[in-house]
Amino acid sequence: MTDERGTTDESGTTDERDATDERDATDESERAQARERAAALLADAGVVLTDDERREIEVVDYGLDDLESVGTEIVVYENNDRYCAKELVLFPGQTCPEHRHPPFEEYPGKRETFRCRAGEVYLYVEGEDDAGDVPDTENWSVAPPMREEFYTASDEIHLEPGEQYTIPPDTRHWFVAGDEGAVISEFSSPSYDEKDVFTDPKIDRVAGSY
Repeated sequence: MTDERGTTDESGTTDERDATDERDATDESERAQARERAAALLADAGVVLTDDERREIEVVDYGLDDLESVGTEIVVYENNDRYCAKELVLFPGQTCPEHRHPPFEEYPGKRETFRCRAGEVYLYVEGEDDAGDVPDTENWSVAPPMREEFYTASDEIHLEPGEQYTIPPDTRHWFVAGDEGAVISEFSSPSYDEKDVFTDPKIDRVAGSY
């Protein structure tokens, strides 16, 4: 994808690299199926893709190897030094894990607007009372899929088609699709995936992106 770059150190032992190679081989079919499913959800939402865009749909499992629960399918239309435009696809109940887009050098961090195109989205953003501790989840509409201690943003925003929300830079957030999956159009300042900070230290944006 254009200018889409991953995060995280790729250092490891030969055994770890061999295991990754083996996983790549066994997951190739799953990734192809994920691209087809994402393209179908986009088509149902009225989004028309070129053949190249269909082939280049980015499938991200964040290195957790549980795509159905934690993952995102991404189409990048444009990512340059002024702006970024992309589509985010989530399968039913799929979660994009908690992260933030911090400032670096002279860049103030990514400011992004999510507009729900199809399905419904439960977006959780860092609130004034959040201190990075595990929040009270009793009133949440959905629960984190795993490793709950790394989901700390607690203000819930429910988005349906035609609704949108803007997330300020350096704000912790995570989001989940409803029962029918979701398509989200993202409009933002430039995207630097390698600079994203995930709350869960196990997240590997590079190893988990295809």
